[in-house]
Amino acid sequence: MKMKFLWLLAVATFTFVNVYAQSVDEIVAKHVEAMGGAEKLKTVASIMTERVLAVPGMEIPSKSVIVVGKSMRSESTVMGNSMVQVLHGEKGWKIMPSMLGGTGEPEDMSADEIKPLYGQLDPFGALYNYQEKGNKVELIGKEKVDKKDMFHLKITTKEGVAMDEYLDASTYLVYKVVSNVGGQEGELVFSDYEVIEGIKMANTIDITSPMGAFTMITNKTIINGAVDEQIFAKPAK
Repeated sequence: MKMKFLWLLAVATFTFVNVYAQSVDEIVAKHVEAMGGAEKLKTVASIMTERVLAVPGMEIPSKSVIVVGKSMRSESTVMGNSMVQVLHGEKGWKIMPSMLGGTGEPEDMSADEIKPLYGQLDPFGALYNYQEKGNKVELIGKEKVDKKDMFHLKITTKEGVAMDEYLDASTYLVYKVVSNVGGQEGELVFSDYEVIEGIKMANTIDITSPMGAFTMITNKTIINGAVDEQIFAKPAK
């Protein structure tokens, strides 16, 4: 009798876990399809964007170049000073102006500085091909966020970065991401999605962090443009 009970319990547990895992995969599959579909996303080798970060009293223009899965470079201009971050393979370097506590010269990044940048090599997010990337995804449940139904997913990347991602239950597009980097929690809210060469991308990102609230607006996006690999090389001082 005891063995029969244990067997039924094992079957029930396996079935529950299997269904739960399947529901995660179904949600992720619909999310990928909503972005444009796996086959379309596979064709993207590079993305270049021009954005403006609106902060109290000023606008900060920025440009970024991503070679998917390999390299990224972002450059912003703050009061006439350039701020650069580059990740190329497993190495990273930066230029931070003195007004922001830097030296104004090219410097190697620490491992802690590099870690959160890996996510930028993946412009379609941690859910796309999550198993192949070694990411873990857990379905927390369906919740109301800003009066909308959302799927709440907890993601832990291969590098150990944890985040909570909320997908709009009606569109399956990312609505909000909450993450904790270096002990500081940040929140991103995505809106104004536009179809660019068959792929849906958010043009507006509202950012909330310990430093304040900001809005980032994308003015231009180029998919699969030519990229000069020299932009990722660290210049001599």
